[in-house]
Amino acid sequence: MRDIFLLTVFLGLLPFCFLRPWIGVLVFSWISYMNPHKYSWAIEYYPFARIVALITIAGLLFTKDKMTLPKTRETILIVLLGLYFTFTSFFAFNHYSVWLQWEKVIKILIMTLVTMMLINNRVKLRYLVMVIALSVGFLGAKGGIFSLATGGEFRVRGPNESFFGENNDMALALNMTLPMLAYLARDEVNKRLKLVLWVTFILCIISVIFTYSRGGFLTLVGVLLFLLLKSRYKSLSIILISAALIVGALYIPVKWFDRVETIKSYEEDPSAQGRINSWKTAINIAKDRPFIGGGFETFIDPVFNRYAPNQGNVRDVHSIYFEVLGEHGFVAFGLFILLILFTLLTTQRLKRIARTRDSLTWVENYSNMFQVSLLAYMIGGIFLGRAYFDLFYHIVAMAVIMRVIVEKEIKEGNQLKT
Repeated sequence: MRDIFLLTVFLGLLPFCFLRPWIGVLVFSWISYMNPHKYSWAIEYYPFARIVALITIAGLLFTKDKMTLPKTRETILIVLLGLYFTFTSFFAFNHYSVWLQWEKVIKILIMTLVTMMLINNRVKLRYLVMVIALSVGFLGAKGGIFSLATGGEFRVRGPNESFFGENNDMALALNMTLPMLAYLARDEVNKRLKLVLWVTFILCIISVIFTYSRGGFLTLVGVLLFLLLKSRYKSLSIILISAALIVGALYIPVKWFDRVETIKSYEEDPSAQGRINSWKTAINIAKDRPFIGGGFETFIDPVFNRYAPNQGNVRDVHSIYFEVLGEHGFVAFGLFILLILFTLLTTQRLKRIARTRDSLTWVENYSNMFQVSLLAYMIGGIFLGRAYFDLFYHIVAMAVIMRVIVEKEIKEGNQLKT
Protein backbone atom coordinates (compact mmCIF):
# COMPACT_ATOMS: atom_id res chain seq x y z
CA MET A 1 0.00 0.00 0.00
CA ARG A 2 2.85 2.37 0.87
CA ASP A 3 4.54 1.62 -2.46
CA ILE A 4 1.37 2.33 -4.41
CA PHE A 5 0.82 5.63 -2.57
CA LEU A 6 4.39 6.86 -3.15
CA LEU A 7 4.38 5.79 -6.78
CA THR A 8 1.05 7.55 -7.35
CA VAL A 9 2.35 10.77 -5.77
CA PHE A 10 5.56 10.58 -7.79
CA LEU A 11 3.82 9.96 -11.12
CA GLY A 12 1.31 12.70 -10.34
CA LEU A 13 4.12 15.22 -9.81
CA LEU A 14 6.02 14.47 -13.02
CA PRO A 15 3.79 16.58 -15.35
CA PHE A 16 4.28 19.58 -13.05
CA CYS A 17 8.05 19.04 -13.14
CA PHE A 18 7.91 19.55 -16.91
CA LEU A 19 5.22 22.24 -17.17
CA ARG A 20 6.51 24.20 -14.14
CA PRO A 21 10.15 23.09 -13.89
CA TRP A 22 10.78 25.16 -10.77
CA ILE A 23 8.44 22.68 -9.06
CA GLY A 24 10.76 20.00 -10.41
CA VAL A 25 13.56 21.56 -8.36
CA LEU A 26 11.40 21.25 -5.24
CA VAL A 27 10.48 17.63 -6.03
CA PHE A 28 14.13 16.79 -6.75
CA SER A 29 15.13 18.30 -3.40
CA TRP A 30 12.39 16.42 -1.56
CA ILE A 31 13.47 13.09 -3.04
CA SER A 32 17.19 13.81 -2.60
CA TYR A 33 16.98 14.75 1.08
CA MET A 34 14.01 12.90 2.50
CA ASN A 35 14.47 9.78 0.31
CA PRO A 36 10.81 8.75 0.70
CA HIS A 37 11.28 5.73 -1.60
CA LYS A 38 13.77 4.26 0.90
CA TYR A 39 10.83 3.62 3.23
CA SER A 40 9.08 1.42 0.70
CA TRP A 41 9.69 -2.13 -0.49
CA ALA A 42 9.25 -2.75 -4.20
CA ILE A 43 10.30 0.74 -5.39
CA GLU A 44 13.23 1.34 -3.01
CA TYR A 45 15.84 1.32 -5.78
CA TYR A 46 13.92 3.18 -8.49
CA PRO A 47 15.96 6.15 -9.85
CA PHE A 48 13.35 8.74 -8.84
CA ALA A 49 15.79 11.63 -8.47
CA ARG A 50 17.33 10.97 -11.90
CA ILE A 51 13.91 10.85 -13.59
CA VAL A 52 12.82 14.12 -11.96
CA ALA A 53 16.14 15.77 -12.86
CA LEU A 54 15.83 14.80 -16.54
CA ILE A 55 12.22 15.96 -16.79
CA THR A 56 13.04 19.22 -14.99
CA ILE A 57 15.93 19.93 -17.34
CA ALA A 58 13.65 19.16 -20.31
CA GLY A 59 11.10 21.62 -18.91
CA LEU A 60 13.86 24.20 -18.45
CA LEU A 61 14.52 24.15 -22.18
CA PHE A 62 10.91 25.12 -23.00
CA THR A 63 9.79 27.34 -20.13
CA LYS A 64 9.94 31.12 -20.18
CA ASP A 65 9.75 31.26 -16.40
CA LYS A 66 13.50 31.25 -15.82
CA MET A 67 16.47 33.55 -15.65
CA THR A 68 19.82 33.30 -17.34
CA LEU A 69 22.53 31.62 -15.34
CA PRO A 70 23.71 34.26 -12.83
CA LYS A 71 27.15 35.58 -13.73
CA THR A 72 28.53 35.56 -10.19
CA ARG A 73 31.90 34.43 -8.88
CA GLU A 74 30.19 31.49 -7.13
CA THR A 75 28.67 30.33 -10.43
CA ILE A 76 32.02 30.58 -12.18
CA LEU A 77 33.71 28.61 -9.41
CA ILE A 78 31.13 25.82 -9.60
CA VAL A 79 31.66 25.54 -13.36
CA LEU A 80 35.44 25.59 -12.92
CA LEU A 81 35.27 22.90 -10.25
CA GLY A 82 33.19 20.69 -12.54
CA LEU A 83 35.70 21.14 -15.37
CA TYR A 84 38.65 20.57 -13.09
CA PHE A 85 37.11 17.43 -11.57
CA THR A 86 36.69 16.13 -15.12
CA PHE A 87 40.33 16.93 -15.95
CA THR A 88 41.74 15.16 -12.87
CA SER A 89 39.54 12.10 -13.50
CA PHE A 90 41.60 11.21 -16.58
CA PHE A 91 44.67 10.79 -14.36
CA ALA A 92 42.99 9.04 -11.41
CA PHE A 93 44.62 6.18 -9.53
CA ASN A 94 41.31 4.38 -9.05
CA HIS A 95 40.33 3.58 -12.64
CA TYR A 96 37.48 1.33 -11.52
CA SER A 97 35.44 3.84 -9.49
CA VAL A 98 36.50 7.29 -10.69
CA TRP A 99 33.89 7.75 -13.41
CA LEU A 100 31.03 6.48 -11.26
CA GLN A 101 31.88 9.12 -8.66
CA TRP A 102 32.46 11.73 -11.37
CA GLU A 103 28.93 11.09 -12.67
CA LYS A 104 27.41 11.58 -9.19
CA VAL A 105 29.30 14.83 -8.59
CA ILE A 106 28.63 16.32 -12.02
CA LYS A 107 24.90 15.61 -11.61
CA ILE A 108 24.93 17.54 -8.33
CA LEU A 109 26.73 20.49 -9.94
CA ILE A 110 24.38 20.51 -12.94
CA MET A 111 21.29 20.54 -10.72
CA THR A 112 22.88 23.33 -8.69
CA LEU A 113 23.11 25.44 -11.85
CA VAL A 114 19.57 24.45 -12.88
CA THR A 115 18.33 25.57 -9.46
CA MET A 116 19.95 28.99 -9.97
CA MET A 117 18.03 29.44 -13.21
CA LEU A 118 14.58 28.24 -12.11
CA ILE A 119 14.24 29.63 -8.57
CA ASN A 120 13.93 33.23 -9.65
CA ASN A 121 11.92 35.03 -6.97
CA ARG A 122 11.57 35.30 -3.21
CA VAL A 123 8.47 33.08 -2.98
CA LYS A 124 10.12 30.21 -4.84
CA LEU A 125 13.26 30.59 -2.74
CA ARG A 126 11.21 30.31 0.45
CA TYR A 127 9.53 27.17 -0.87
CA LEU A 128 12.91 25.65 -1.67
CA VAL A 129 14.33 26.39 1.78
CA MET A 130 11.16 25.04 3.38
CA VAL A 131 11.24 21.81 1.35
CA ILE A 132 14.90 21.16 2.20
CA ALA A 133 14.44 22.03 5.89
CA LEU A 134 11.34 19.87 6.35
CA SER A 135 12.74 16.97 4.29
CA VAL A 136 15.89 16.66 6.41
CA GLY A 137 13.91 17.79 9.46
CA PHE A 138 11.49 14.89 9.01
CA LEU A 139 14.40 12.46 9.30
CA GLY A 140 15.72 14.33 12.32
CA ALA A 141 12.31 14.37 14.02
CA LYS A 142 11.93 10.68 13.31
CA GLY A 143 15.37 10.01 14.79
CA GLY A 144 14.67 12.19 17.82
CA ILE A 145 11.40 10.41 18.61
CA PHE A 146 13.09 7.04 18.09
CA SER A 147 15.87 8.01 20.52
CA LEU A 148 13.43 9.15 23.18
CA ALA A 149 11.36 5.99 22.76
CA THR A 150 14.40 3.68 23.04
CA GLY A 151 16.30 5.55 25.74
CA GLY A 152 19.02 6.62 23.32
CA GLU A 153 20.51 3.14 23.15
CA PHE A 154 20.85 3.12 19.35
CA ARG A 155 22.58 5.39 16.86
CA VAL A 156 20.46 7.62 14.66
CA ARG A 157 21.20 7.10 10.98
CA GLY A 158 19.78 8.34 7.71
CA PRO A 159 18.09 6.31 4.96
CA ASN A 160 20.12 3.38 3.64
CA GLU A 161 22.41 4.12 0.69
CA SER A 162 21.67 7.84 0.85
CA PHE A 163 24.22 10.64 1.15
CA PHE A 164 23.73 10.58 4.91
CA GLY A 165 23.01 6.95 5.61
CA GLU A 166 25.78 6.76 8.21
CA ASN A 167 25.52 8.38 11.63
CA ASN A 168 28.30 10.94 11.01
CA ASP A 169 26.76 12.03 7.71
CA MET A 170 23.34 12.26 9.36
CA ALA A 171 24.77 14.52 12.06
CA LEU A 172 26.29 16.82 9.44
CA ALA A 173 23.02 17.07 7.47
CA LEU A 174 21.03 17.83 10.62
CA ASN A 175 23.50 20.44 11.84
CA MET A 176 23.34 22.20 8.47
CA THR A 177 19.53 22.11 8.58
CA LEU A 178 19.09 23.42 12.13
CA PRO A 179 19.65 27.08 11.09
CA MET A 180 17.02 26.74 8.36
CA LEU A 181 14.46 25.38 10.80
CA ALA A 182 15.25 28.08 13.36
CA TYR A 183 15.03 31.05 11.01
CA LEU A 184 11.98 29.74 9.15
CA ALA A 185 10.22 29.15 12.47
CA ARG A 186 11.10 32.60 13.77
CA ASP A 187 9.58 34.38 10.77
CA GLU A 188 6.65 32.04 10.08
CA VAL A 189 3.20 33.64 10.31
CA ASN A 190 1.16 30.43 10.31
CA LYS A 191 1.05 29.34 13.95
CA ARG A 192 0.67 25.64 13.23
CA LEU A 193 3.58 25.56 10.80
CA LYS A 194 5.61 27.65 13.25
CA LEU A 195 4.99 25.05 15.95
CA VAL A 196 5.93 22.22 13.60
CA LEU A 197 9.20 23.94 12.72
CA TRP A 198 10.16 24.58 16.37
CA VAL A 199 9.28 21.04 17.46
CA THR A 200 11.27 19.67 14.52
CA PHE A 201 14.18 21.92 15.51
CA ILE A 202 14.19 20.52 19.07
CA LEU A 203 13.89 16.91 17.90
CA CYS A 204 16.73 17.43 15.41
CA ILE A 205 19.02 18.60 18.22
CA ILE A 206 18.17 15.43 20.14
CA SER A 207 18.73 13.42 16.97
CA VAL A 208 22.22 14.90 16.47
CA ILE A 209 23.16 13.95 20.02
CA PHE A 210 22.07 10.36 19.48
CA THR A 211 23.94 9.89 16.23
CA TYR A 212 26.82 9.30 18.65
CA SER A 213 28.97 11.31 16.24
CA ARG A 214 31.78 13.09 18.08
CA GLY A 215 32.34 15.48 15.19
CA GLY A 216 28.59 15.98 14.98
CA PHE A 217 28.44 16.87 18.67
CA LEU A 218 31.25 19.44 18.34
CA THR A 219 29.52 20.91 15.28
CA LEU A 220 26.22 21.06 17.17
CA VAL A 221 27.87 23.10 19.92
CA GLY A 222 29.21 25.51 17.30
CA VAL A 223 25.87 25.79 15.49
CA LEU A 224 23.94 26.52 18.70
CA LEU A 225 26.49 29.15 19.75
CA PHE A 226 26.28 30.88 16.36
CA LEU A 227 22.47 30.78 16.46
CA LEU A 228 22.52 32.40 19.89
CA LEU A 229 24.97 35.09 18.80
CA LYS A 230 22.89 35.97 15.74
CA SER A 231 19.51 35.74 17.45
CA ARG A 232 17.46 38.86 18.21
CA TYR A 233 15.45 36.91 20.76
CA LYS A 234 18.26 35.33 22.74
CA SER A 235 16.07 34.47 25.74
CA LEU A 236 13.63 32.46 23.59
CA SER A 237 16.50 30.75 21.80
CA ILE A 238 18.14 29.82 25.09
CA ILE A 239 14.87 28.35 26.38
CA LEU A 240 14.31 26.22 23.26
CA ILE A 241 17.90 25.01 23.02
CA SER A 242 18.00 24.29 26.75
CA ALA A 243 14.75 22.34 26.50
CA ALA A 244 16.19 20.18 23.73
CA LEU A 245 19.44 19.57 25.60
CA ILE A 246 17.69 18.82 28.92
CA VAL A 247 15.26 16.37 27.32
CA GLY A 248 18.15 14.75 25.47
CA ALA A 249 20.29 14.60 28.63
CA LEU A 250 17.56 12.74 30.53
CA TYR A 251 17.87 9.90 28.03
CA ILE A 252 21.64 9.90 27.43
CA PRO A 253 23.10 6.52 28.47
CA VAL A 254 26.57 6.05 29.97
CA LYS A 255 28.00 4.76 26.69
CA TRP A 256 27.28 8.14 25.05
CA PHE A 257 29.51 9.90 27.56
CA ASP A 258 32.16 7.22 27.05
CA ARG A 259 32.03 7.90 23.32
CA VAL A 260 32.34 11.69 23.66
CA GLU A 261 35.05 11.35 26.30
CA THR A 262 37.36 9.86 23.65
CA ILE A 263 37.68 13.34 22.10
CA LYS A 264 40.13 14.20 24.90
CA SER A 265 42.29 11.12 24.28
CA TYR A 266 42.42 11.14 20.47
CA GLU A 267 46.09 10.00 20.60
CA GLU A 268 44.86 6.63 21.86
CA ASP A 269 41.83 6.39 19.60
CA PRO A 270 42.43 4.16 16.53
CA SER A 271 39.71 5.98 14.58
CA ALA A 272 41.24 9.41 15.19
CA GLN A 273 44.73 8.17 14.39
CA GLY A 274 43.41 6.58 11.21
CA ARG A 275 41.97 9.92 10.10
CA ILE A 276 45.23 11.73 10.80
CA ASN A 277 47.06 9.07 8.78
CA SER A 278 44.61 9.64 5.89
CA TRP A 279 45.06 13.41 6.11
CA LYS A 280 48.83 13.03 5.87
CA THR A 281 48.32 10.68 2.93
CA ALA A 282 46.24 13.37 1.16
CA ILE A 283 49.00 15.94 1.72
CA ASN A 284 51.63 13.57 0.32
CA ILE A 285 49.51 12.86 -2.78
CA ALA A 286 49.04 16.59 -3.38
CA LYS A 287 52.75 17.26 -2.96
CA ASP A 288 53.61 14.57 -5.50
CA ARG A 289 50.79 15.47 -7.94
CA PRO A 290 49.98 19.14 -7.12
CA PHE A 291 47.82 19.83 -10.19
CA ILE A 292 45.92 16.55 -10.57
CA GLY A 293 45.88 14.83 -7.17
CA GLY A 294 44.85 11.19 -7.10
CA GLY A 295 41.40 11.58 -8.67
CA PHE A 296 38.03 10.58 -7.24
CA GLU A 297 37.99 7.62 -4.82
CA THR A 298 41.78 7.74 -4.47
CA PHE A 299 42.01 6.55 -0.87
CA ILE A 300 42.58 2.86 -1.59
CA ASP A 301 45.22 0.27 -0.59
CA PRO A 302 47.73 0.83 -3.43
CA VAL A 303 47.71 4.59 -2.83
CA PHE A 304 48.22 4.15 0.92
CA ASN A 305 51.09 1.77 0.22
CA ARG A 306 52.76 4.56 -1.73
CA TYR A 307 51.89 7.70 0.21
CA ALA A 308 50.72 6.86 3.75
CA PRO A 309 52.93 7.19 6.85
CA ASN A 310 51.18 4.09 8.23
CA GLN A 311 50.58 1.95 5.15
CA GLY A 312 48.54 -0.67 6.99
CA ASN A 313 45.94 1.78 8.31
CA VAL A 314 43.73 2.32 5.25
CA ARG A 315 40.70 4.53 5.95
CA ASP A 316 38.52 7.06 4.22
CA VAL A 317 39.95 10.59 4.43
CA HIS A 318 37.11 11.93 6.64
CA SER A 319 37.60 15.62 5.84
CA ILE A 320 36.16 17.79 3.10
CA TYR A 321 39.40 19.77 2.95
CA PHE A 322 41.82 16.86 2.69
CA GLU A 323 39.39 15.03 0.41
CA VAL A 324 39.55 17.75 -2.25
CA LEU A 325 43.28 18.27 -1.71
CA GLY A 326 44.15 14.59 -2.06
CA GLU A 327 41.75 13.83 -4.89
CA HIS A 328 42.29 16.91 -7.08
CA GLY A 329 45.39 18.79 -5.92
CA PHE A 330 46.07 22.36 -4.84
CA VAL A 331 44.22 24.16 -7.66
CA ALA A 332 40.90 22.44 -6.97
CA PHE A 333 41.45 22.89 -3.25
CA GLY A 334 41.86 26.64 -3.80
CA LEU A 335 38.69 26.81 -5.92
CA PHE A 336 36.75 24.88 -3.27
CA ILE A 337 37.89 27.16 -0.44
CA LEU A 338 37.14 30.25 -2.53
CA LEU A 339 33.61 28.95 -3.17
CA ILE A 340 32.97 28.74 0.57
CA LEU A 341 34.57 32.13 1.34
CA PHE A 342 32.87 33.99 -1.52
CA THR A 343 29.48 32.62 -0.49
CA LEU A 344 30.05 33.85 3.06
CA LEU A 345 31.16 37.24 1.73
CA THR A 346 28.10 37.47 -0.51
CA THR A 347 25.73 36.82 2.39
CA GLN A 348 27.60 39.34 4.56
CA ARG A 349 27.32 41.99 1.83
CA LEU A 350 23.61 41.28 1.44
CA LYS A 351 23.12 41.72 5.18
CA ARG A 352 24.63 45.20 4.99
CA ILE A 353 22.36 46.10 2.08
CA ALA A 354 19.28 44.70 3.86
CA ARG A 355 19.86 46.94 6.89
CA THR A 356 19.41 50.01 4.70
CA ARG A 357 16.04 49.00 3.26
CA ASP A 358 12.90 48.01 5.19
CA SER A 359 11.67 45.87 2.29
CA LEU A 360 14.72 43.60 2.57
CA THR A 361 14.54 42.56 6.22
CA TRP A 362 13.99 38.95 5.08
CA VAL A 363 17.38 39.07 3.36
CA GLU A 364 19.23 39.60 6.64
CA ASN A 365 17.45 36.58 8.15
CA TYR A 366 18.19 34.37 5.14
CA SER A 367 21.81 35.55 5.08
CA ASN A 368 22.24 34.58 8.73
CA MET A 369 20.58 31.24 7.99
CA PHE A 370 22.93 30.42 5.12
CA GLN A 371 25.98 31.63 7.02
CA VAL A 372 25.35 29.35 10.00
CA SER A 373 24.57 26.42 7.69
CA LEU A 374 27.88 27.01 5.90
CA LEU A 375 29.71 27.28 9.22
CA ALA A 376 28.17 23.95 10.23
CA TYR A 377 29.52 22.47 7.00
CA MET A 378 32.95 24.00 7.59
CA ILE A 379 33.19 22.70 11.16
CA GLY A 380 31.61 19.30 10.53
CA GLY A 381 33.62 18.94 7.34
CA ILE A 382 36.85 18.87 9.33
CA PHE A 383 35.92 15.36 10.46
CA LEU A 384 33.90 14.09 7.49
CA GLY A 385 34.64 13.50 3.80
CA ARG A 386 31.58 15.10 2.24
CA ALA A 387 33.14 17.62 -0.14
CA TYR A 388 30.48 16.78 -2.73
CA PHE A 389 27.47 16.94 -0.40
CA ASP A 390 24.58 18.35 -2.43
CA LEU A 391 23.24 20.33 0.54
CA PHE A 392 26.39 22.48 0.53
CA TYR A 393 26.01 23.29 -3.16
CA HIS A 394 22.30 23.95 -2.66
CA ILE A 395 23.16 26.54 0.00
CA VAL A 396 25.63 28.20 -2.37
CA ALA A 397 22.93 28.26 -5.06
CA MET A 398 20.36 29.79 -2.71
CA ALA A 399 22.81 32.51 -1.65
CA VAL A 400 23.39 33.36 -5.32
CA ILE A 401 19.65 33.37 -6.01
CA MET A 402 19.09 35.72 -3.09
CA ARG A 403 21.75 38.07 -4.45
CA VAL A 404 20.08 38.16 -7.88
CA ILE A 405 16.66 38.82 -6.31
CA VAL A 406 18.04 41.67 -4.18
CA GLU A 407 19.83 43.29 -7.11
CA LYS A 408 16.66 43.05 -9.18
CA GLU A 409 14.52 44.62 -6.44
CA ILE A 410 16.99 47.46 -5.94
CA LYS A 411 17.14 48.12 -9.68
CA GLU A 412 13.34 48.15 -9.98
CA GLY A 413 13.08 50.43 -6.94
CA ASN A 414 15.54 52.92 -8.43
CA GLN A 415 13.63 52.92 -11.72
CA LEU A 416 10.40 53.77 -9.90
CA LYS A 417 12.09 56.70 -8.15
CA THR A 418 13.29 58.12 -11.44
